[in-house]
Amino acid sequence: MFLCKMISNKTKQYLTLIIKLVIVFGAFYFIYDKLAHDDKLSWKQFSGILQHKFTISWILFMLCFSVLNRFLEILKWKNLVLVIEKISLYTATKQVLAGVTAGLFTPNGIGEYAGKALYFPKKETKRVLFLNLICNGIQMVLTIVFGLIGLLYLGYTMYFFILIGIGLLVLTFLFLTKNANIKGYSIALFLEKIAEIPKKIHQKNILLAIARYLTFSHQYYFLFLLFGVEIDYFTLMATITAVYFIASSLPSFQFLDFVVKGGVAIWFFEKLNIDEYIVLFISTFMWLLNVVLPVLIGSYFVLIYKTQDIATKKPSH
Repeated sequence: MFLCKMISNKTKQYLTLIIKLVIVFGAFYFIYDKLAHDDKLSWKQFSGILQHKFTISWILFMLCFSVLNRFLEILKWKNLVLVIEKISLYTATKQVLAGVTAGLFTPNGIGEYAGKALYFPKKETKRVLFLNLICNGIQMVLTIVFGLIGLLYLGYTMYFFILIGIGLLVLTFLFLTKNANIKGYSIALFLEKIAEIPKKIHQKNILLAIARYLTFSHQYYFLFLLFGVEIDYFTLMATITAVYFIASSLPSFQFLDFVVKGGVAIWFFEKLNIDEYIVLFISTFMWLLNVVLPVLIGSYFVLIYKTQDIATKKPSH
């Protein structure tokens, strides 16, 4: 019996090691592949632009935006996890960055859910997945709201009303089917679970989500200023919100994020007579700062992850 248990533990350790290595090497491979084999991107041009346009102070300024962006996401997660237990800022950082790494090469970053769930006992998996859905859901709601406002401001009135119409149809369908039960789950039950979360946690989650949205959208804005783009604030911000809305609505992978956002951005910004290469370089730089950098740090947390930390974890009271 003891021998079987020992073999089982060894097998689990080896399996965990293999999974960790697959996640980390997979993340690094996808980053390398996108950077080395993108035909549209000239790294000679990119390095030239960095040398002429970017000073140390500008790079630090942009890094501050990226750090703040991810820090706000960490605070959001730390706040929501209070429903399960109180965790430290370091633990929240570890879970968020490991989740980002795990989600890099999965459709729409779905691996992030599993990455965070690994840090909790199995019995809490459903609640962790639910809380992560709330965490990402509020960000998506803000992206839709600001994106629709941006489309309306830019004069895409027809698209605005079409999208509003589609949204109303979806909401009507969800309302009519809210009591439909699929394997024990329903929309009504989901709404009940949301209502069970204390209002204070919801309010803080919304405020942090708004702050995060304003952070990364203004990082985009200041990069355009750096490249000498002279367009009024509201037009530029409306275009940025529209780009994020459309790009976020498309099914994609995290490692293709700059390709998707870059493609959508080129379509919108060419209407403002902004050069394609400027849009592409800005999208790439945003991807490097807000995806690649967190993944590099998150890879460390994935590698040091230990299953016994969960097994021996004392329940919080």
